[in-house]
Amino acid sequence: MCWLETMLFLSDREQREWRAYADEILRDSPAPGIYDARVRHNLVPAFHFYIATFLAAHGRGEPAVAWVESAVLEEEDGIFGCAYLLGFLKRYNNELKKPATVFADPRPFIHFTTVPLMNNARRQFVRHCAQTLPVFDRPIRFMDIGCGDGALTVAVLTNLLETKRIPGIAEVLLVDPSPAMAALAEKTIRAAFPSVAIGIECCRIQECSGRVDHKVDIAMSSLAYHHMPVEDKRLHLRTVKPWIDHFLLFEMDADIDRPERLSPALALAVYQSYGRFFDCIYAHDAPVEVVNECIDMFLMTEVVSILTEPRGERSDYHMLRTQWIELLNEVLGPEFSLMCESSCHADEHLSLIALHYGRTG
Repeated sequence: MCWLETMLFLSDREQREWRAYADEILRDSPAPGIYDARVRHNLVPAFHFYIATFLAAHGRGEPAVAWVESAVLEEEDGIFGCAYLLGFLKRYNNELKKPATVFADPRPFIHFTTVPLMNNARRQFVRHCAQTLPVFDRPIRFMDIGCGDGALTVAVLTNLLETKRIPGIAEVLLVDPSPAMAALAEKTIRAAFPSVAIGIECCRIQECSGRVDHKVDIAMSSLAYHHMPVEDKRLHLRTVKPWIDHFLLFEMDADIDRPERLSPALALAVYQSYGRFFDCIYAHDAPVEVVNECIDMFLMTEVVSILTEPRGERSDYHMLRTQWIELLNEVLGPEFSLMCESSCHADEHLSLIALHYGRTG
């Protein structure tokens, strides 16, 4: 079945009201549900999610649990953010604190990539790359910004070889701040392409963009460029722009970059996008301890950072599709043009997008 994504937003008035309600609830501790009649009906579970995270961020764990418990049975349409937040709080002493450093252990992320939704979306991304990239007449240099375990790099390059878009691979440059991820990516790529030269930058792209000093035919970033705010995205894209000819981007379509800490808009964006991911992970057949590890040590660690840390310190800054296109047009244009814009996955509340910008001037 093909769904059209329905992304919900708050009006300016609703954002002011929700924040005022949160302050009142923190001060007066009313029973959950007392504000429900003042909230759009289809947003009541999201409102309870916001209030629970707001309370937990202020050290009020027990009332936070009460607020999410009161909304669990109201959730529907494949978004169960309150249910998963409830489980997380109960596992961690009713505290909204990061239980891990994201990507320190690759296993939760790797499990995330095996969930059917992500597996299918990544396969679509590989297909879109092959369809929109030109045919190269020489072995290419390839850079993966935020390479993870290297599996997507192997999939893209294998597909380009099989479809005869490239005659070979001259070099692969891997960029990732996690030593465990970088080591795993190198192992994965050496197993697939034993004779290919591999360079590794074990750091964030912010720390090494200025060190790129030779031409790269294709630069790819998959669910990685969102780890910096838009002002840093702009800066480091400008820095690498002279050295690349094609930029492939795979990202989640979500309004998480601009909203501030503890804002209703930020909580609603997280509730929809991450809530959908939680559901897909729990629906995938895997041992419960593996599922909980994926949720807690990866996704919920990101969620806690997004919801509790100020902009500039938090770990994730997902943007809307329109914001990505605006940014890339501004920074890469006019030398680059948009070659491909597509949805690799789209359901009622979540979209994963592919963008390909190629040098044309």
